[in-house]
Amino acid sequence: MSGARVGAESPGIPTLGSFTGGQSRRLCAAAGLSQDDCDTYAQVLSESLGTASVRSLDLPPPNRTFLSDDHTPVEFSLSFRPGAAPAVRVLVEPGCGAADLARNGRTGLEAVRAMASRWRFTTEPLDAVADLFLPSSPQGDFALWCALELRPGGIPQLKVYLNPAASGREHRAETVREALRRLGHHQAFGAMPEADGYPFLALDLGDWEQPRVKVYLSHDDMTADRAALLSRMDPGPDPADLEEFFRAAAGTRSEADRLTRRPALTCHAFTDTAAARPSGFTLHIPVRDYARHDKEVLARATNLLHRHGMDAGPLDRALAALTRRRPEDGVGLISYLALAHQHGRPARVTTYLSCEAYAVRPPNVMAPDPVEAMR
Repeated sequence: MSGARVGAESPGIPTLGSFTGGQSRRLCAAAGLSQDDCDTYAQVLSESLGTASVRSLDLPPPNRTFLSDDHTPVEFSLSFRPGAAPAVRVLVEPGCGAADLARNGRTGLEAVRAMASRWRFTTEPLDAVADLFLPSSPQGDFALWCALELRPGGIPQLKVYLNPAASGREHRAETVREALRRLGHHQAFGAMPEADGYPFLALDLGDWEQPRVKVYLSHDDMTADRAALLSRMDPGPDPADLEEFFRAAAGTRSEADRLTRRPALTCHAFTDTAAARPSGFTLHIPVRDYARHDKEVLARATNLLHRHGMDAGPLDRALAALTRRRPEDGVGLISYLALAHQHGRPARVTTYLSCEAYAVRPPNVMAPDPVEAMR
């Protein structure tokens, strides 16, 4: 990296904001949003990045965020449903340019409140738990992320992601339990399965038909048969469907195959404070750690979309909107594949897409397939 001045865009070298904004415009266009919406959301993304938006990509990332493998503080995703255009989302760390985690969180909170003022929604759920997740001396890997679902009309839906480890990893479970209690979900914590970690708690803010509180759990050494039994919805998804998704996304071949690198995640969504069980369940597979390269991941994603009656064409267009590199030249452009269930709605398949503003992760060296080796 050269020593270019922060804020200066050298000839031929984009800034973080112009690079990710260009990706956002092309991705929104590929998903069928209007030109006005594409421009609006690119501007919203640039504003969300704050001063880091004008930081030259000739410089290192503004911080070592774990939002992405190369520390780009932006991630896109496409959420697919049968018979409809995919929903475009962008996840951003508004405080990415802050000097420490406490200021990172304060900057993120200010950004969310500015969005609330702009689009006229309340931040009451976030205000009710802010002290739990944004203490004066926070710990953990991040402070606050926000995700925007980029709807037609230029007004997004907003989700805020908070860190249960903010007061220490040893207090993660207690922090989640207390947050759920304050938000009126007194029975929710006990309704969830056992987990190895609590990486995120997320809140829907703004114009949602049924705002959710979502708790993410991590599961080490996960197998398909165990993943099939983690939903606590009633009624919930067919365990056989979850097991099939797990195998197809992770590329596992036998019941003994475990995800021994990055753990699988589950998300348990709560909407009704009077209900003991969650109304939603999502299984997330970190495919970038279980495939050789993105060509392999793309084939898995395409297969899964077809199995669920969804058009894979928008995914091909989305990847072309983000990068010119060949899928086989790296891994992580598609970072996660997820299958989401929510009461009263058809199942969704979500593909999480990396910006790769700073680096492309090289292909993985995987153990050879013994069956293939014998041919």
